[in-house]
Amino acid sequence: MHKQLITLRVLGITEAQKIVFPQNPSSPEIPNIPNSTDSDNSAGPVENFIQGEIFADIFPDMSALKPKKSLKKEHEELLSRLPEFRVIRSSRRKRTLHAYRQNGVIEIHIPDRLSRRQEFDVIPEMIDLVLKRENRLRKSDTALLDLSDVLLAEYLPEFNERPISVTWRVMRERWGSCTTVDKTIRISERLNTAPDYALRYVLFHELIHLRIAGHGDDFHELLARYPEKDRAEAFLEGYEAGSAGSPEEIMELPPI
Repeated sequence: MHKQLITLRVLGITEAQKIVFPQNPSSPEIPNIPNSTDSDNSAGPVENFIQGEIFADIFPDMSALKPKKSLKKEHEELLSRLPEFRVIRSSRRKRTLHAYRQNGVIEIHIPDRLSRRQEFDVIPEMIDLVLKRENRLRKSDTALLDLSDVLLAEYLPEFNERPISVTWRVMRERWGSCTTVDKTIRISERLNTAPDYALRYVLFHELIHLRIAGHGDDFHELLARYPEKDRAEAFLEGYEAGSAGSPEEIMELPPI
């Protein structure tokens, strides 16, 4: 007796399972349904179907149902991975955002109309703009050492002393330091993007300490050789007072 084969393809099954029906529908014969757990079943074990894949258009994304972090938690995480910054809101500012480093701290000026959520979104972007600009202008330790040779030759030709190293350091309280004994000089990172005349002045100051440890009359007599001394001191005083900052990075908001 000929039999008709009907092949059913079921989602999640690697091979089609075959169900054999008798030709005569009135026959009491029970269809032969292979057991997927039998060892001689050539179709192999039935794989578990993934509900999320089959009903993806019905069930929502479960990850989207997870509770969102609070603004306070997001703010704490933001502070932990970004350099020191402060946000200043202004009701007069409408569409532009400004960011620059002020006395070692990145200031971000934003319109008062921005929500806290929008503020968290723009902070990393504005800080990134400032850091990228600073990296383009950043001088290396080697550049500091080369500048030292220039200053010594120009203003201190009688000095035989030479620095062993001149390096950038994170220094909040001082612009620079020199260890007379081992001839090492350290310059504050805050000066890396400062005007060249200000950086030269601080470096020249420290180069004098290669020979003279204190700040007596002999020290100031040599320091007076620097031609832009007064201008540099005015800049540094203004920087300390918070009235001088790096050039601004500006971003404009799209219209609402």
